[in-house]
Amino acid sequence: MSYDLAVWEGPRPSSDEEAAGEFARLMGEMEETHRPASPAIKELAAELVTRWPELGEAGDEECSWLVGGSLIEDSSGAIIYFGMRSDRMDEAVPFIAEVASRRGLVCYDPQEEALR
Repeated sequence: MSYDLAVWEGPRPSSDEEAAGEFARLMGEMEETHRPASPAIKELAAELVTRWPELGEAGDEECSWLVGGSLIEDSSGAIIYFGMRSDRMDEAVPFIAEVASRRGLVCYDPQEEALR
C-alpha cells in the first residue's frame, strides 16, 4: 500500500479547496507536458533522499519511496508527486511537510485533500 504527496512551488493556497484546484491544474499540466524539474524541486528531492535513500542505493532497505530510479523522475517543472511506503508515512509526511515549508514550497496531501 502507498501514500502519496505533492509538493509544488507557488503561493500557499488559502484553503484546502483552493489547494485541491491547484493540485488538479498542476497534475493536468504534468500529464500533458513533462518538463525538467525546477531548481527548487530538485533541491527538495535531494534533501529528501539524504534522509531516505532511493531504491538501488546503499542503505535502500530504509527507502521510503515507491519509485525505481530517481525520486526526481516523479516531477515536472514546479511540482513533484510521489508515493511512499504506507508503513513509513507517519515519519515521512511530517518531515516532508517541514522541509517543503522551510523551502517556501506547498505540500498537499491528495488522500486527505488537505494542505500539510
